[in-house]
Amino acid sequence: MSGTMTARAEVAVRRHPLWVRLAHWVNAGAFAALAVSGVAILLALPRLFWGETGANDAPAWIVLPLPVNLEQTGWGRNLHFLAAWIFVLNGALYLLIALASGHLLRRLTPDRDQLHPRHIAADLRAHLRLSGSGAAGARRYNVLQKLAYLAVILVLAPVMLLSGLTMAPGVTAAYPELFTLFGGRQSARTIHFLSAVLLVGFLLIHVWQVLANGPLDLMRGMITGRSARTSADRATSGEDPR
Repeated sequence: MSGTMTARAEVAVRRHPLWVRLAHWVNAGAFAALAVSGVAILLALPRLFWGETGANDAPAWIVLPLPVNLEQTGWGRNLHFLAAWIFVLNGALYLLIALASGHLLRRLTPDRDQLHPRHIAADLRAHLRLSGSGAAGARRYNVLQKLAYLAVILVLAPVMLLSGLTMAPGVTAAYPELFTLFGGRQSARTIHFLSAVLLVGFLLIHVWQVLANGPLDLMRGMITGRSARTSADRATSGEDPR
């Protein structure tokens, strides 16, 4: 009987609209392709430089512990170019809809109470303890999540795009100002790599957050747009079950 009562107490609540879910999964696939092809390209020159030029036998700013492999560059560049434009166009469409619908302001901009130093310190302590956000996390993202999402959307993604374009000779022939912006082609490559590392770090933390806060329910929410929440959870989070 207790199982029946529990089942009745669970109500499917709305989590993500269709456009958010589509953008999420398209970006997930595109980013996976970018990561795999990016490593294939990096193997041709696993050394990072600052300025305009660089080579395998030249002094490097960062030397990566990777073997040199020139055989993977061809398919890697083709896949990277294709996945990059899918990532960019999908992200641009997401940003436009998020701005027009108020999603960016409503869901991703920190609320006034979240910007209080005590609130930020409490969220930081919770993250350092590797504890989940519980039922409250379903009602709104915490301030660290919001700041991380905004940093990815408004800072890291544009930097990745512009630094990637700086490595394309056809683009820089038309817009040589990109060299000035990044300090040279190799500088852009180094910044592109470091931005990619930060994005991978964000992805790992994002996956951990999912695992720590009920992965099955969160995955259901991102696939179907709804997740099962108990009446007790809704009371804690202040959600409207409708």
